[in-house]
Amino acid sequence: MTGFDAERWQAEAIVRVEAALEARFHDVWPDRFGLALRYPLFTGGKRFRPLLVMAACEAVGGDPSAALPAAVAVELVHTYSLVHDDLPCMDDDDERRGMPTVHRAFDEATAVLVGDALLTEAFVALSEVSLPAIRLLAVASGAAGMVGGQAGDIARVTSLEALERVHALKTGALIAAATEIGGLVGGADPGQRALLQAFGRDVGLGFQLADDVLDADEALDPDGPPSFVRFLGVSETRARAIALGEQAIAGIAAMPRPGALQALARLAVARAR
Repeated sequence: MTGFDAERWQAEAIVRVEAALEARFHDVWPDRFGLALRYPLFTGGKRFRPLLVMAACEAVGGDPSAALPAAVAVELVHTYSLVHDDLPCMDDDDERRGMPTVHRAFDEATAVLVGDALLTEAFVALSEVSLPAIRLLAVASGAAGMVGGQAGDIARVTSLEALERVHALKTGALIAAATEIGGLVGGADPGQRALLQAFGRDVGLGFQLADDVLDADEALDPDGPPSFVRFLGVSETRARAIALGEQAIAGIAAMPRPGALQALARLAVARAR
């Protein structure tokens, strides 16, 4: 799109997403639990997934503001997954985004409840949209999506094919759901929805490939978790990420207003910390 200001679009969309998230979880009892619920939502995340929802809505000609409840729902699911992934029984991480993880800032039991509440609230938010949107997010969040991917991750896969399957579920499923849900809100026809789903799958895998490049030192550690860099090397991993981004961008080029969504694809595959 000629003259499209991607940075301005993203900044304005983030303000709207932040405001919508701020409106959640007021007057939660006990007070400490309310603090814990809000804590992981405001630790510096890039809001990539909710922006995808809004950009996909705009890409098919819809008003991105109409997609805010769906954008919030996707961010709540993403945040819940991070809270649970950080737990001692999973990745046992002490920090995320330079801050103590929820189970370190509060305690392990509270972190479990925070994740449960964030996931549940996502479907409260999405109930403002439509039943098909609820189904899309539920499938992407469960055994056929993120949860299944996490199960594969903790099993420590030993082949490139299995690793691709893990991340198609753990990372790609929610991203593909985000773009398809955004399109659904924007009035996408079946062909556009299929293109948005394919876009999300490409961007999801490209996002993970780029993430492994950023974590190349850890990825090459023989005692570390499986990674694309370990199987492919840094150069090939980076090249595949860029190629997937280009494929995603080309796939939605004919949509009415693809500029924001294309910019997010570029950001996903060529990013820095």
